[in-house]
Amino acid sequence: MKKGIHPEYHQAKVICNGEELYTVGSTKPELRVEVWSGNHPFYTGQQKSTAARGRIDQFNKKYGIKAE
Repeated sequence: MKKGIHPEYHQAKVICNGEELYTVGSTKPELRVEVWSGNHPFYTGQQKSTAARGRIDQFNKKYGIKAE
């Protein structure tokens, strides 16, 4: 590898809402995130399916699919 053309490599801290989550390798010393699997509604089971249910019903009505 050529010297002087590659960025410096760090053990970066991943931070969400002021709380350090884990350490990863990166070219930046610190990574700040807003959403991760620990607080995302899909992964925590808090996601509401009402919006999805409405889209499913609309699709079924459009194509004449009857619910059993």
